[in-house]
Order: sequence, then C-alpha cells, then structure tokens
Amino acid sequence: MKAIVFTQYGPPDGLKQKEVPKPTPKDDELLVRVHASSINSWDWEFLNGKPFINRLMFGLLRPRPEKQILGADIAGTVESVGTHVTRYQKGDEVFGDLWDSWGGFAEYACAKEASMEPKPANSTFEEAAAVPQAGVLALQGILKGAQGRPGQKVLINGAGGGVGTFAVQLAKLSGAEITGVDASHKLQVVRSVGADHVIDYKQEDFTTTGERYDLIIDCQNFRSMFDNRRALRPGGTFAMVGGSIPRVYQLWFLSLIAYLTREDRKLCLVAEGANKGLADLKELIEGGKLVPVIDSIYQLSEVPDALRYFGEGRHKGKIVIAMAS
Repeated sequence: MKAIVFTQYGPPDGLKQKEVPKPTPKDDELLVRVHASSINSWDWEFLNGKPFINRLMFGLLRPRPEKQILGADIAGTVESVGTHVTRYQKGDEVFGDLWDSWGGFAEYACAKEASMEPKPANSTFEEAAAVPQAGVLALQGILKGAQGRPGQKVLINGAGGGVGTFAVQLAKLSGAEITGVDASHKLQVVRSVGADHVIDYKQEDFTTTGERYDLIIDCQNFRSMFDNRRALRPGGTFAMVGGSIPRVYQLWFLSLIAYLTREDRKLCLVAEGANKGLADLKELIEGGKLVPVIDSIYQLSEVPDALRYFGEGRHKGKIVIAMAS
C-alpha cells in the first residue's frame, strides 16, 4: 500500500511516499481502508520532534519504525475485522482518532474497535475525517465550563482553526454569547460559524480589555496563566487545549494554589483522551447542528505541501488529506 513515511524529525521535506506492507489487525482491531485523513497540531509537533516529550514517546533520535506514518484522524471503510470485534463488519463506514497508533496518512490503517464510530450518514469521508481530534477537543473544552446556560459569555482563542471552529459552533448551541480571537484573515470564518464578537489578536489583547468571561477555551495559549485568569468572571473556567509545556506547568501550579486558597476560578487542561464524545458529535452532525469547516483538501502524495501550509498558520478550519480512488 502507499503511505507517507518519515524517518527523521524535521521539516516536511523529509516526508516520502513509499510502498509499505498492509497492516494486519489484532484481535480487537479493524483494518480500515482509509478514504480521508486530516492534519492536527500533533502531526506537526510529532514531525518536528517538539516538544521533547514527543521524542520520549515516539523515538529519541528518530521515530521508531512502527511510528513512521503520521495521521491520527481517519474516515474509511472496514476491510476486515479481528476475531474479538463485534460492532463492525466488512463494508461498514467508520471514523475516529488513531491517537495511540497513528498511521492515517496511508491507504490502510488498523484501529481499535473502541476508537471508531459509524461515520455520520450525511457526511462525506473528507468531512468525517475533519472531525475526530479537533471536534472532541472542542467538546471537552466546552464541557469544562459545565454551566451551559443561555447568555453565558464564552471566549475562544484560536477560534479560526480546527478546534476553534468546532468550539464556536458547540458553544452557540447552548445559547452562549461568543467572542472569537484569531488572526485578521480568519475572522470572517469565525463570524460565519457563530461568533458574536471577534478580536484580531495582533491588534488587541483580550486579557487587558476589562471584559470577563464565564469560559475561555484557549487553543493557542501564549499568554501567562495570570493574565488568562484575570479575564475570568468569578466562578469562571479556563480550558487549555493547546500551548507550550511551560504554560502547562504554570497552569498546574496555579491550579494547586487555587485549590489551597479555595479560589473559585478554575484553570483546566483538556486531556481526557481520544474519541471521548465522538458519538455525540456524530449525532449533532447528522442533526445538521454541527458542520466541519474545511480549508482545503490535498491528495496523499501532497502531504508534505499540506503540512507546510499548516505550519504557516494560514489555514481556516481543517486541512484534509484524501486518498486517490
């Protein structure tokens, strides 16, 4: 089968399309013929070997042989099933996040039965492949707020990206008043998915405006936790989806201080794991309440170009990889 393979950390130039053996599913796995995949921040970080924790998980000096195919999100058709699989059979259309095994940038991939859900009936494979990782992170970020009441003030930093465009739509379903923050060229799409207010992050720092929010979902998190906490209302929640390792440590430290001092503003890391709530997202998509935002679709052979484009940060919503039919 064809796959995009990388054997060293660094820029996308090192990615090569190669013929590799088709994987064999274990007893609790499906073999999926991949019709589409999509790019997430984790693909970019894994490719570059940054932060260093990725090297500890996937290979210190170079990616281990079993981790040399990027791509976590997939949508495709079940080709065969392991002996212990009961939910699916050959021909079923599925989608999900391969976060523990990777391998989505290939014509076939193995997936644990528990990591897949039936593909939304009204979605193309390309649309379905845009959902799993970004959609689940957005949903878990929304659930951190827990209030879910109409009129809740929600700010989403990085609202024009993959996670952000899902988070805006999910927050809108609860009747929230939404402020979306991103680069100027992404603000139109942020408005189009439901934001009531938009902020160009290069022109204005949302932590210094004097506005306070019930929930902040931060997909970028380049500001200090002290600044982010200042932008919360009493009882508000800050949910960190993306950001640097030092910011994670700062969040944990301030969360401990808040616990000891009984501070009612919460600082949370979104890290529940893959596919938590994917079935709920499927229902929302089939009900016409949630729509993946796709910036562009690249072919498998064009993955290096797609990752270069992703690294430039110009994309709006998701970048999808389609397999040749």
